[in-house]
Amino acid sequence: MIAKEKIMQTLAKMPDTFSVEDLIEKLLLINKIETGLQEAEAGKTLTYEQTEDKLKKWL
Repeated sequence: MIAKEKIMQTLAKMPDTFSVEDLIEKLLLINKIETGLQEAEAGKTLTYEQTEDKLKKWL
């Protein structure tokens, strides 16, 4: 979830005119980054070796 302040900061950095799509794209990116950081803090990450093993199954 994105904090209201994060949205306000994003809006302040946008040019005077922009498309709704541009704003949504930026907000989605910020949300994904925030989610990733929260997951990393909670220890929900994989080691390099675990990632390699998963990739081997896909390739």
